Amino acid sequence: MAELDRTPASDLWKQLRRFTPARIGLGRVGASLPTQPLLAFDLAHAQARDAVHAPFDAQSLARELRSSGFAEPVIVSSRARDRMEYLLRPDLGRTLDEASRSRLRDLAESAQPCDLAIVVADGLSAMAPARHAVPLLREFLALQTAQPSMRDLSKNVTVIVAKQARVALGDEIGEVLGAPVVIVLIGERPGLSSPDSLGLYLTWAPRIGRTDAERNCISNIRPEGLPYADAARRLLYLLAEAHRLRLSGVALKDLSEDASRSLP
Repeated sequence: MAELDRTPASDLWKQLRRFTPARIGLGRVGASLPTQPLLAFDLAHAQARDAVHAPFDAQSLARELRSSGFAEPVIVSSRARDRMEYLLRPDLGRTLDEASRSRLRDLAESAQPCDLAIVVADGLSAMAPARHAVPLLREFLALQTAQPSMRDLSKNVTVIVAKQARVALGDEIGEVLGAPVVIVLIGERPGLSSPDSLGLYLTWAPRIGRTDAERNCISNIRPEGLPYADAARRLLYLLAEAHRLRLSGVALKDLSEDASRSLP
């Protein structure tokens, strides 16, 4: 703050803008904004709108996940038939279509019991999982491999790529697979400074009807927000605690920062 105290008033806002992507100290021309900040705002607004409507390449993402060491991902769809119906009917994005449900039911009957279901979904920004899901999961795999106890908790991982999905779709997926825990990586609602923010939701004993209070969220995962390594560390902590306490949500506190400080 001493540095800011010595800054001339004309440069003060410029100095403060180094610490936040928020739009502060933009100035004014009469009753309006200066041209440059106004154009920047319009661009950010257009990028956020484009992110909502951007197509989701599920096949490409599945190939990336497979090449990163995961078993063959299963591609599923919600009951929302297209993007417009997805946006107008959030309820349809929370339920699997019949073909997808049948595919997962067959998988659950033929494969070994699922220890962990990982759902990578488009959500409200397909750009977010396309850019950030694989790097995050690579960090998670590396941390998990380094801890034998965590490897034992999730030997059989089923990876799902979900189209036109809402967060709660993971509850039905986890229930059909019989997974004790489901992790949903999903594109968050785009903002004016973050059109590609990835959210992560962890739910213990997933089943249809779970509420948001029964899951844990790690938000704003991207290089400009929460780095992959930090998000992976928090995820590993929450996953271990969910197994230990057999719960998730408001009753499961993220004390990962305290745990990391206590390490030698």
